[in-house]
Amino acid sequence: MIAELGLAALWLAAALAALQLVSGALGLTERGAVLGGAVRPVAVVQGGLALLAFACLIYVFSVTDLSVKLVALNSHSMKPLVFKIAGAWGNHEGSMLLWVTVMGLGGAFVALVEKRLPERTMLATLAGQAFVSLGFYAFLLLASNPFERLSPVPMEGNGLNPLLQDLGLAFHPPTLYLGYVGLSIAFSFAIGALVTREVGPAFAKAMRPWVLGAWIFLTVGITAGSYWAYYELGWGGWWFWDPVENASLMPWLAATALLHSCGVLAARNALRAWTIMLGVVAFSMSMIGTFLVRSGILTSVHAFAVDPQRGTFILALLAIYIGGALVLFGLRAATVTEGERFAFVSREGALVVNNVMLSAILGIVLFGTLYPLFAEAMGAKVSVGPPYFNPMSALFAVPMLVVLMVGPLLRWRRDKFGRVGRGLVIPAMLVVAGGIGVLVLGGVALLPWIGLALSVGLGWASLLPLKGRNLRRTPLPIWGMVVAHFGIAVALFGMSSESAFSVEKLVAVRMGEVTQVGPWGVKLGTVEPVAGPNWTAMEARLLVRYGIDGKVTRMLPQSRSFWTPPQQTSESALLTRWNGQLYAVLGGEAPKVDGEKQSRWQLRLWWKPFAPLIWIGGLLIALGGLLALLGRVAADVRRIVAKDKIAYRREKQGR
Repeated sequence: MIAELGLAALWLAAALAALQLVSGALGLTERGAVLGGAVRPVAVVQGGLALLAFACLIYVFSVTDLSVKLVALNSHSMKPLVFKIAGAWGNHEGSMLLWVTVMGLGGAFVALVEKRLPERTMLATLAGQAFVSLGFYAFLLLASNPFERLSPVPMEGNGLNPLLQDLGLAFHPPTLYLGYVGLSIAFSFAIGALVTREVGPAFAKAMRPWVLGAWIFLTVGITAGSYWAYYELGWGGWWFWDPVENASLMPWLAATALLHSCGVLAARNALRAWTIMLGVVAFSMSMIGTFLVRSGILTSVHAFAVDPQRGTFILALLAIYIGGALVLFGLRAATVTEGERFAFVSREGALVVNNVMLSAILGIVLFGTLYPLFAEAMGAKVSVGPPYFNPMSALFAVPMLVVLMVGPLLRWRRDKFGRVGRGLVIPAMLVVAGGIGVLVLGGVALLPWIGLALSVGLGWASLLPLKGRNLRRTPLPIWGMVVAHFGIAVALFGMSSESAFSVEKLVAVRMGEVTQVGPWGVKLGTVEPVAGPNWTAMEARLLVRYGIDGKVTRMLPQSRSFWTPPQQTSESALLTRWNGQLYAVLGGEAPKVDGEKQSRWQLRLWWKPFAPLIWIGGLLIALGGLLALLGRVAADVRRIVAKDKIAYRREKQGR
């Protein structure tokens, strides 16, 4: 009954999306203007129905209703409740329902709170949002029904992929989806502005909080996903340039460029057409990422849904949405002027350089992700990995980081390097000193060396916009910019340090033996069997000591065996100090050699100096975005309150 309720809610939501599209389109004409009044309430009800459908799916998963095919395929009665719930979006159909739910709620939220856009642009925006939603509703109802019944009902479910049974991945996809789908709102804003030709500072101020919100969720999602891969997959790395990793990075790069472009449009009424174009590109990258993950053309631990037919459906949606948007942009771009002019040496100029560099990196990642697929279609096997991505990205990332030190200190419209040069003396000296210091240590590759040197200078330079300010009265958006840029420096230092100084050791040891990895002494105590709710494991007790006089601490890496579905996983053990992280993975029992009586166990150990700074930096970047968002929203609320007070006074005075 609950499954049927969810399916009915989904059909009703789709019908309302169609009504929202028609009402919004007709509302733009003189004859159909009266229909425009229905668009906002319809959008709110549509979002509510989508949420109801998703709540029904969570319910059938939480009670393990095995008569629902999706539950039987992706859940098991023995699973802990949190993973039963996470199973609702840990599969193709559920994740797509999560997608349309977030999209529906996003449209409802826009309809409820967005009052700054002209009404015609708002109607076009909500119609555009309904048009995008309608395609995904059709996809769910015609090709990926999450509420399909199963007969006969099986005695037990297949269970969820053990790699997905982790708290990190339970909450990572919803966060990432909020970012992906949040960019659909920016896309709809861009379409609305193109339809009505109303592009200016007011439009940018209206769109910026939505882009900022999506960008924050994307940042958190990518950071969480990187950390999950680091500790859960047991390979000791934090980024592999996996195509599915790239699928989330590409919209983040486009959203970062869009965010800065919105800032220029809002403050200086410039970069109008470029901002609209980035709005289209950012959502296009989300769609391309979805196609890559859902189509079955990729093999990855993240690509849990592989179905060429469904991939074709998404490809068709991608062609309709993005192709249509680009055609509309081509028809209307000539009517959207670029706005105010500015000198190259100015805040706007620095932000344009930032945009160009981000776009270039986006192009490099897109090409490196798609090229192996095209090559395979032509009958050739090509692998593209870090040897391509790292140096090619660095070609544009390094100049961008240099501009990042200077840009926030420049004035709008026109400035001189000589005015800001004095403030940059210390960051420049730090870059040189850092470079020399790392060079003295020796044995560091070029890219980590550049990264370490730049990160020190960037960390200092990112704080300079606060110089001479009353910190208590400094606006939150300024704090947000400072914290986000400082977070980039922190993450860069962590990445470079981890790449430059990591120590890895693969050994087979007997109980009681001690092995050394970096400054750590690691002693294998025991290896014993343990059991969890739906798994058994061999657990090693490692006794570790930092240096000669360090305190002995215990680490417990496991090698787990799940029985539904049957799969072996490695549960790494991490020990974090202020200067890095010790990482331990338990392998299998090593084969005995002739005459050997005691078993040896394989251990994989890493010492990773300052590695946690990678994710701390990522969270600081997201925190910077949150501070900026809170500052913008608070300013808007103050403006609305002041406007209402003025209106009230005028009404009271009879004016």
